[in-house]
Amino acid sequence: MDKNEEIIKTAHRRYATKKFDADKKISDKDWETIMEVGRLSPSAFGFSPWKFLLIENENVKKDIYEDAWGAQNSLNGASHFLIILAKKGITATSKYVQHITEDVSGHHFAPDSPFSKKFDDFQKTQFDLTDDRKQFDWACKQTYIALANMMTAAAELDIDSCAIEGFNRSKIEDILTEKGILDPKEWGVSVMAGFGYRDQDITPKKRQPMDEVYKVIK
Repeated sequence: MDKNEEIIKTAHRRYATKKFDADKKISDKDWETIMEVGRLSPSAFGFSPWKFLLIENENVKKDIYEDAWGAQNSLNGASHFLIILAKKGITATSKYVQHITEDVSGHHFAPDSPFSKKFDDFQKTQFDLTDDRKQFDWACKQTYIALANMMTAAAELDIDSCAIEGFNRSKIEDILTEKGILDPKEWGVSVMAGFGYRDQDITPKKRQPMDEVYKVIK
């Protein structure tokens, strides 16, 4: 099997698992690999506006269970249950951007630098990221890149996963805030995911044909 065939095989291997085997656990080494792939994922402007919360506390799982209705199968059996947060309030002059610029990228931060002006123009005139909700939704988009990479990495390791949007964001954030897990002024819940080993068969993928989703513009 050549590399191209291996990649397609992995794409078929990745499956939105609805039933996990609660007795099978992901090894520390495999989980560290999955998390490192998430950490290394690309994001717009390199801001990495995400935080990964591995929920091991059974009381937290119990408290979010009802409001995370789409996550209940994962909460019942997945080896690892993840909540991914997205950063709020990202602007050209925000403390977070300054932190990424100076502490992570190792560059000098200045609100009137060419980079700051470019990002400010991007937000205000090109992508219309002009209020808190639009900025948060944009940050959430970046977290999905990381999650997709993590699910693909998991499939490479013969580990199953399920991405989850089925939850009441407001109620989940309230619960996490009450428990001191979330600072709602700085972060919001973007998406959840379960990782583990399936206790069900993989069914063949049903997707639109290539000619309906792909067009070459010459």
